[in-house]
Amino acid sequence: MKRWAVLTVLLYALALLMLIAPAVLIAFGGWADNGKHLGLKAIAHYYMGWHYWLWFAVLLAGQGLLLLVPVSLAERRLPARRALKVPVIVSGFFLANLTFAGLLACFCAAFKEEGFGVFGFLTPYESAEVFPSRLQLVAGMVITVGAFWFIWGVIFHKFAQADNPDALMKRAVRWLLRGSILELLVAVPSHVIVRRRDDCCAPSGTFWGVTTGLSIMLLCFGPGVFFLFAERFRRLQPKRAPEETGPELL
Repeated sequence: MKRWAVLTVLLYALALLMLIAPAVLIAFGGWADNGKHLGLKAIAHYYMGWHYWLWFAVLLAGQGLLLLVPVSLAERRLPARRALKVPVIVSGFFLANLTFAGLLACFCAAFKEEGFGVFGFLTPYESAEVFPSRLQLVAGMVITVGAFWFIWGVIFHKFAQADNPDALMKRAVRWLLRGSILELLVAVPSHVIVRRRDDCCAPSGTFWGVTTGLSIMLLCFGPGVFFLFAERFRRLQPKRAPEETGPELL
């Protein structure tokens, strides 16, 4: 079963690698660089950024952690309560990112480039500048994601105490899928708005919302794909012959 889980993670990694190019072309093709079409060098620039590979590693780690409980269930083992904390923490983290990405897309659509500055004012640091510094922006974003992570973690912790492992996983996947769809319903129109205004930095915020929603939506299919593999594996296994009770009597 662990091999099927690894295969599921690898398929998810392949989907993420293939997603970035069409996503960039759809989001920025024919609009960036004064209406010129994006070339291969511009698309490759996104693959070379450390931000992409950091989020790529986080998504793969989250997919692997979400498969821990399904692997135990597929192997007919009841996971301990301590193991159920893993999907609670992972689901809360991705729901926090969806909430943050949706808010960022809304702020960029409403306040243009100043939409990023909303999170900078949440930090306790004082600055003589009118707008928050880059350090304040990063700190404010981290604080916001951390606060949402804590809230969603508390919510899922209550469900973990009442639900059985199978019901908890189904609830987590269901909430992540619904949250990603809802976040996309906010991020996509926001991206269209900032594109038509020809904003400078706001499209990067709305594009982050679109990619976050798509990547987490794909992540939700991981447990389902794994169970399909596990069911297929069981069907392909030869049935064991009944054991003999003893030698035949003459």
